[in-house]
Amino acid sequence: MEEKFEDIRPYRDDEIPAAMERIAASTSFPLLASYVFPERNLDDVRNELKSYKTIREFQLGIMYWANKRIIEKSISEFTFSGIEYLSTDKNYLYVSNHRDIMLDASLLQNVLTDNGHDTSEITFGANLMQGQVVIDVGKSNKMFKVARPGGSVKDFYNASITLSEYIRHVITERNQSVWIAQRNGRTKNGIDRTDQGIVKMFGMSMSNDKVRALAELNIVPVSVSYEWESCDLLKTMELYERELGPYLKKPGEDLNSILTGITQRKGNVHFEICKPITPEELEELSDMTSNEFNKNVANIMDKRICSAYKLFPNNYIAHDILYGNTKYASMYSQEQKDAFVKHMKKLDRYSEDCNVEKLYEIFLGIYANPVESKKTFCNA
Repeated sequence: MEEKFEDIRPYRDDEIPAAMERIAASTSFPLLASYVFPERNLDDVRNELKSYKTIREFQLGIMYWANKRIIEKSISEFTFSGIEYLSTDKNYLYVSNHRDIMLDASLLQNVLTDNGHDTSEITFGANLMQGQVVIDVGKSNKMFKVARPGGSVKDFYNASITLSEYIRHVITERNQSVWIAQRNGRTKNGIDRTDQGIVKMFGMSMSNDKVRALAELNIVPVSVSYEWESCDLLKTMELYERELGPYLKKPGEDLNSILTGITQRKGNVHFEICKPITPEELEELSDMTSNEFNKNVANIMDKRICSAYKLFPNNYIAHDILYGNTKYASMYSQEQKDAFVKHMKKLDRYSEDCNVEKLYEIFLGIYANPVESKKTFCNA
């Protein structure tokens, strides 16, 4: 079974020493080490890295502290809830809304670690797994490669079956949890919705029993909320360009989004681990066609993720500005509104080439749409 996953799997423990040597010898290492451990001697960090023999040593020695550093430098308050839904003797499929390329999954690992749970394996887009250092850090951090739509339909279908089989193998046979986003790519417009095709993919590895296929994966929706949306200005520009015609990624765009997401001030960040989807809930849908079954499971996830999304003053400010009223004026101060508008007006730099009013509208939508989503699923 393991052989068929050779192209997508993360490293095993016996591959860690060689990966650590490559990372330690890379030209990127001084920058990485100085960010995570600014007060430590570079050679000491390098020697410690080269001493690691297991994935767990690398995660606890480097990645855990990298996340700590990100929280310290760019997050005002980091909170979480719902950990009581998880059991340390079960493995889960965490299905999360996706706002930041790296941090949605990475920061969750610290929540799990701090509360006595093992880290999960993490999906990582094939388009991002480029360059030896990125590959070594990713695969040493339990990341596995996921094909993006493109190429032939047959190739993508086969890749989806392999991914489904791999996720089931990891959870049911390797006794590890898995993190995956609710859709391909990040949510750019602030509307968190689960791709029905993702749910279909989960069941492809056990197509004869759709209820059991999902029940044994122990699906746990996860909702992550950022006070200041990750890469908000970049997302605005991408959505603007997409409205004008086909969008082509620029060279280095993904790396820029990763670095911007890491370094950008995020204000408060909250992770909500939602109630797992139970076998009983799935059984209630058993008489549906496969298509309707997948659609309804996606809807269950959307309701939990959107209901659990933590709205911040920025969301209410954007909603009031976008809809031209003061409906939520009690949820923010004038000082908070002024700060939000000041940030939005950074889009003015594009005034020579773009319709700035349209940019404002897109930007406001990114922050206002979670308010609408919460109203939809909470009847608020």
